[in-house]
Amino acid sequence: MAALTTARVWDEIDKRMFAVISCVNPRGEPRSAGIVYVTNDRRLFIATATDSWKARHLRVNPQVAVTVTIAKHIPFMPWIQIPAATISFHGTATVLSPDEANADVVHRLMGGLEDDPARRSETSVIAITPASSLATYGVGVGLREMRDRNKARGRVPAR
Repeated sequence: MAALTTARVWDEIDKRMFAVISCVNPRGEPRSAGIVYVTNDRRLFIATATDSWKARHLRVNPQVAVTVTIAKHIPFMPWIQIPAATISFHGTATVLSPDEANADVVHRLMGGLEDDPARRSETSVIAITPASSLATYGVGVGLREMRDRNKARGRVPAR
């Protein structure tokens, strides 16, 4: 298998659109949610309602943990369950208005609804910037190597 690199891991993140984000609410209680994201400049972006719990919590405490899952399977044997590969990192979330975010990112997130003033005023864009590294499990290794945690685990710089 090819060596694990930052570019390869970001290529995997770019191919996906679903992740789980975890944060802590103002009372110190953990929260997590599935998100649909787009990427730009090695950051993840999500759209959410301006008054959503994600936007409210992240304005108070912008520290997050993110896990992107990558389904694994054996061709022609879909009934055999295999753990997903993962890419995990911690980082910082910044809550933006659509006017503060990259126009292409806003268009990709809002799917053409970004021109609706009412919809735009109700939407926040959350930019998630990874901290120092991306931790992987099962990325760039075959199914047999996933059994060996030393071969299955990896870590690359986030940038």
